[in-house]
Amino acid sequence: MQARIRRRYAQERNFRLMGLAALSIAIGFLLFLMATVIASGWTSFVQTRVLVPVTLSPERLGVTAEAVKADPALLRRANFQGVVSDSVEQAFRTDVGIVSDGAWLAVREAVEEDPGLIGQTTEMWLITTSNLDQLAKGRIDLEAGEADRPVSDAEVAVWRKLSAEGKLEKGLNGTFLTSADSVDPELAGIWGALKGSFLTLVVTLLISFPVGVLAAIYLEEFAAKNRWTDIIEVSINNLAAVPSIIFGLLGLAVFLNTLNMPRSAPIVGGLTLALMTLPVIVIASRAAIKAVPPSIRDAALGIGASRVQVVTHHVLPLALPGMLTGTILGMARALGETAPLLMIGMRAFLTSVPQGFTQPATALPVQIFIWSDNVSRGFVEKTSGAIIVLLVFLLTINSLAIYLRNRFEVRW
Repeated sequence: MQARIRRRYAQERNFRLMGLAALSIAIGFLLFLMATVIASGWTSFVQTRVLVPVTLSPERLGVTAEAVKADPALLRRANFQGVVSDSVEQAFRTDVGIVSDGAWLAVREAVEEDPGLIGQTTEMWLITTSNLDQLAKGRIDLEAGEADRPVSDAEVAVWRKLSAEGKLEKGLNGTFLTSADSVDPELAGIWGALKGSFLTLVVTLLISFPVGVLAAIYLEEFAAKNRWTDIIEVSINNLAAVPSIIFGLLGLAVFLNTLNMPRSAPIVGGLTLALMTLPVIVIASRAAIKAVPPSIRDAALGIGASRVQVVTHHVLPLALPGMLTGTILGMARALGETAPLLMIGMRAFLTSVPQGFTQPATALPVQIFIWSDNVSRGFVEKTSGAIIVLLVFLLTINSLAIYLRNRFEVRW
């Protein structure tokens, strides 16, 4: 008997050690993933700028300070590109690209704030090209031969000269957080994709949550237990396991080809993701309703409450925390889906931020997919940065789910 007891204790210790080992391995993989993504993408939140003396010649701009003060709209037609090009050429005397093609936008913003700058020479910090930016961040191996490097020896020489003269600085990359996509990696941002994801999730939530909760209440509290309800339950369970791309095909066939809804719009993406999220919400809501003790229903019925009053006044408030937790986790899954959105055309190249539910938009997972397909080293960095933003958003959603569960959970 003592030998059997010792064997049982040994088996318990071994089982506990295996559990700790499995947990340690899972945490190790998670930390490795987070460390790799952060190490690859944290520099996307940093941007390199170069100090350039910009000569705002009225002749080159095509407008004068007096005309701009009278009509600020004239700046929209001014030749800021030519001004920046001339200023860079005069300051550095090199054919190597130094400032970004979109650097003139910062000059225009400065003139919009102070039209008196026209006719003067002002030193401004302008965005550098992607290659100089990568050199300044140490993202390029200078020990490799020129044939194996994405930059030329001339660009390396210019970068070293500018660094030695103190004409380069690194600061927060506001463009990455406030702009939409661009063909130039130094000008590309995630705000357009992030807003598209937000609009899409709003549509998904407004449709899937009320429909899913009402369906769960009907199946658990009012539906008769017969063959038809059994078929419905089996169908819901099967839909929860259907691959997401099938819902994308359904959205393409129904919302775009049949109903002729706007392509690449958040409303279509939201409807498609709502179809995918709905079975998950129904299953989670039914489990939350089942968790409410029958004594609550019996007590309410015993004092004369109707079936509807029992559900709305007693069952639903007690089951709501579980419903919210399931809904938030379903929304987090919908946020990370790419295949359904690709099927309905939300992978378009858009340089503007969507302003409504029916305007063309893209989503954050799709933006990550598009950037990952680009070989430019600057877009590789942007891909990791977008993944960081997506992971932060997902962690926030999951943390909110845990808070709601602990905040409203009732222990019986």
